[in-house]
Amino acid sequence: MNAQTKESQDLMTPQSSLDALIAGNERFVSGTQVNRNLNTQVEQTSGGQYPFATVLHCIDSRVSAEHIFDQGIGDLFSIRIAGNFVNEDILGSMEFACKLAGTKVLVVLGHTACGAVKGACDHARLGNLTALINKLEPAVDAVESPADADLRNSSNIDFVNDVAAKNVEMTIDNIRSRSSILAEMETKGEIKIVGGMYDIATGKVSYYE
Repeated sequence: MNAQTKESQDLMTPQSSLDALIAGNERFVSGTQVNRNLNTQVEQTSGGQYPFATVLHCIDSRVSAEHIFDQGIGDLFSIRIAGNFVNEDILGSMEFACKLAGTKVLVVLGHTACGAVKGACDHARLGNLTALINKLEPAVDAVESPADADLRNSSNIDFVNDVAAKNVEMTIDNIRSRSSILAEMETKGEIKIVGGMYDIATGKVSYYE
């Protein structure tokens, strides 16, 4: 499969770009990934890159966007940070990717059993990690159930996964409220902003907008 070109990128819409990610994840789950010559794609992208999607996801070693969406070199802008939240630098990267480089869909991807979210559920404190955990704790507070404090920690995997999903939702809200550029592009139909949750046990991504 050839790498993306300006022409192929221009032909894609926000919906067809999302559809391409959905189809890629289905291939990943079923073990029918596309046969790519990555060395050829390196050569094809040496003069420029034309990705169709931007994915914000966790640093977790089990959650690599290129693999789980079955994409090659030059297909995705991949932004990785523990807990897949946004800050000024990440928002700037997203604005570059969508406004200047032409990606059509922006995915915020959380995942089950997220270590960073577990840390937030336990209110962990450790060096510079403390500041990161602080950014995820609003999602912990926003999940109301269970009310029993003994169940609101990392030992309750259902609570952890609910917090991870809430964090995706709140991150999308932050993107829209903190980036007028991306919000305007979404309003105009130039991009889609979509949330997703990756199941580390099945390899499947579930989506919501």
